[in-house]
Amino acid sequence: MAGGWTSDGAVQEQIDSSIDDAIARARSELPTGESLSHCEECDAPIPEARRAALPGVRLCVACQTERDKAGAAFSGYNRRGSKDSQLR
Repeated sequence: MAGGWTSDGAVQEQIDSSIDDAIARARSELPTGESLSHCEECDAPIPEARRAALPGVRLCVACQTERDKAGAAFSGYNRRGSKDSQLR
């Protein structure tokens, strides 16, 4: 359903763009390289099972949990689809 000046697929394009952004953000946060045997923040040992499950891991579970909580403030709101952002 086109709405005025928008194309028929505009809503789906916004949804696809939001999903693509979220996937790119998640992939950019994945660890790479060789896993560490000790956490780079608190120097606690990283269990072998964690290192095997997540190659390139650099943080223990506790430090990773804290980092994830700090990053949870991201809203994920697609500003490209916001009419308000187009008016600025």
